[in-house]
Formats: sequence, structure tokens, C-alpha cells
Amino acid sequence: MLFAIHAVDRAGALPTRLANYDAHKAFLSDPSRFGVKIVMSGPLVSDDGQTMIGSLFLIEAPGRSEVEAFNRADPFAAAGIWDKVTITGFLRRQG
Repeated sequence: MLFAIHAVDRAGALPTRLANYDAHKAFLSDPSRFGVKIVMSGPLVSDDGQTMIGSLFLIEAPGRSEVEAFNRADPFAAAGIWDKVTITGFLRRQG
């Protein structure tokens, strides 16, 4: 099953995001230990097209519990970067 993780940064989190960016990228390099596969991911950006304001993931996983465990273990979560995280099932229709 596919799941979308939509995570919006808390106000003023950009310096913390940048300080934890390498750890976050390293974490994403092998999500298999959580039983998930990253279909696609990347930062959400402001209207200027550059300033990172959150994260979006499309995850393939057996169920929600694996996605939640994966998300909780992300260095960005541990650093308190995200203000709001929504995990929603997703049915692919195109693409």
C-alpha cells in the first residue's frame, strides 16, 4: 500500500533543518530496516521555489505502523523540525 507523508516545518525551523540535513539524507538512504520503500520524496518549498518549508514522501509499506515508525525515526522528527505531520493512505491512479 502507498502512503503520503506531508510534514510542515514549524516557524523558524530552517536553520535546524539545514543543520540536520546530512543526517536526514543518510537516514533516507536505507529505509528497508523499517519495511518501507521510498517511492519519491523531497522538500516542500515556499512560493519562491527555493526556501524549504516541509517534507513530502510517498512511501510503499505493508501498513501504517511501518510508516509511522519510519517517520518517528527520521532525524528531522527527533530535531523537532516538523510542526504538523499527516500520514494518509494513497491510491495511485496515474503515473
